[in-house]
Amino acid sequence: MIFHRALKYLNYILLSRHRKGHGIHSPFVFDLINRVLRNKTDPDIVITVEKIRRKLIADKRIISFLDLGSGSETGFQKPGKRSRRISEIALSSPVTPKYGAFLAKMASEFGKPLIIELGTSFGISTMYMAAACKDVKVITVEGSSEIAQIARDNFAEAGMQNITLMEGSFDEILPDFGDEMKPGIVFIDGNHRKEPVLRYFNKIAEISGPETIVILDDIYYSKEMEEVWQEIKLNKKVSVTIDIFRMGICFFRRGINPNNYVIRY
Repeated sequence: MIFHRALKYLNYILLSRHRKGHGIHSPFVFDLINRVLRNKTDPDIVITVEKIRRKLIADKRIISFLDLGSGSETGFQKPGKRSRRISEIALSSPVTPKYGAFLAKMASEFGKPLIIELGTSFGISTMYMAAACKDVKVITVEGSSEIAQIARDNFAEAGMQNITLMEGSFDEILPDFGDEMKPGIVFIDGNHRKEPVLRYFNKIAEISGPETIVILDDIYYSKEMEEVWQEIKLNKKVSVTIDIFRMGICFFRRGINPNNYVIRY
């Protein structure tokens, strides 16, 4: 799996377009790169979230939790109970500061009126998005009550008032979002198995509006996740995709030239 990601990263470096948008003929994508992706993240957001991350990395407590769909470095584990140190989870599961900053920039630009996140973990990505648009409601879903409680503590410590954390499986909770307002951003980061991820994406596509953006994490985590990404790019509702290697961004907007872009980030 590690070899697969290394090979894909080399391919990404060779094929990706310049981070300043050189060679991009779509005005929409060119504007996105220069006005959003190249923009700086508020340093106060980074300081707040990374302070909590450091605290988690130093936490040596062992917790037992229900894992409904994550993978491992050596292969996929079946859903079930796991026991791990909080520090180990904090080092391996959350988004890095680089991609946390990316989510914050995307949330600031496209998050209104609602952000949905599937896969809270300890809430690092949640806080990056919520802090970037404090007037936007952020709903995040976590399958493990033990991990959800740690995330709640983190949200309280950070003073995040616009986050609602829901516990349960994505399949149980996703249908309820049909009654919510159309999301601005949906971030999928809670499963690394092909069939469930495609199922979640298709359900999100049903409840989303043309302005909704779906961001999928770990698109080259494994061959299975790469297959997910390739199928999503062919979805008839998707107009444009952007590949920044770790994450894939999907747009449902009409009136822009359909294409799949690989952008250096």
